[in-house]
Amino acid sequence: MFERKESPPEGDGLVPHLAADRADGRHDAEGRKEGRDVGAGAVPDLEVSPDEDPFNWILTTGTTVGRALISAAQRLGETNSETERLDSQVLLAHVLRQNRSWLFAHHEHELSEEDCRRYADLIRRRRRREPVAYLLGRKEFYGLEFGVDRRVLIPRPETELLVDLVLAQISDRAGRPVVVADIGTGSGAIAITVAMHAPEAKVYGLDISRDALDVAEVNKKRLIPDGGPEFLEGDLLSPLPEPADVIVANLPYIADEEYSGLQSDVRDYEPRLALKAGAEGLDLIERLLEQLPNRVQDRGAVLLEISPRQGEVVQRMAQELRPKPSYVGLRRDYSGQVRMVTLEY
Repeated sequence: MFERKESPPEGDGLVPHLAADRADGRHDAEGRKEGRDVGAGAVPDLEVSPDEDPFNWILTTGTTVGRALISAAQRLGETNSETERLDSQVLLAHVLRQNRSWLFAHHEHELSEEDCRRYADLIRRRRRREPVAYLLGRKEFYGLEFGVDRRVLIPRPETELLVDLVLAQISDRAGRPVVVADIGTGSGAIAITVAMHAPEAKVYGLDISRDALDVAEVNKKRLIPDGGPEFLEGDLLSPLPEPADVIVANLPYIADEEYSGLQSDVRDYEPRLALKAGAEGLDLIERLLEQLPNRVQDRGAVLLEISPRQGEVVQRMAQELRPKPSYVGLRRDYSGQVRMVTLEY
């Protein structure tokens, strides 16, 4: 989408109080910030009191859409955000249950007291770098809308390539039953998308996190009320009840030393369990490769998402497997970075 270039009239009708921003907060063992989890697909509305957050921005009832957008973008810009205008628009559209284009045509629309309260709360939270997807409670992936919250990793656009590769593998096997296993399914984005586009396939979604599977189940019920993947709890391939024709995995691949350098949107909010993977970022990938014997069918395929820096290492690890795959290749994502490793048997 393109941002509208025109700016609404100046003036904010606001009562701002500026103080040093704070992005700290306690975390549990898996790196999730403490607080009430919102259900997948729900409208998150977590209040932060002025005593807890020294940035206290208040919108006065009757503030217009145009003035609210200007001031919100300014407040987000103070944190060196690169998307302050877009974020301010998306969050206000969410509060008003409208789309962004509606905002541009209704700059003089006055916000109610409830609208002001909710919008100010969302802007305060975004200033602390809470991801927009968690603020909205949803994220689009492969043209579908998935409920997300802090129990699951936010689906990324580059992961859509994995879905393309899985669907191509299913197409190559047309005319016979195909079993697909999505390892580390999280919100269920890959498994559900594959099931929707290839209803003839039998799809499993596996994850060690019960919390993540709860989110995946909610997404399945909303997107595929009658059918869809079977979600199973367990470590990597251990709960898979039968060998799979296609194994797809977007596992944690962040090295320990890289974790502290992640953007705060990711490091402070997304589940650590879905990100960190040991000293080299390869612990989960290595264990998955070791579990492949007897878990992948003859002429089966394994599709792994990796960090761009891990391509040659993972390719070498796969080539040393016994039985040895007939093909191990690297694939680039749509931005030209090495992002996938493909094994074929």
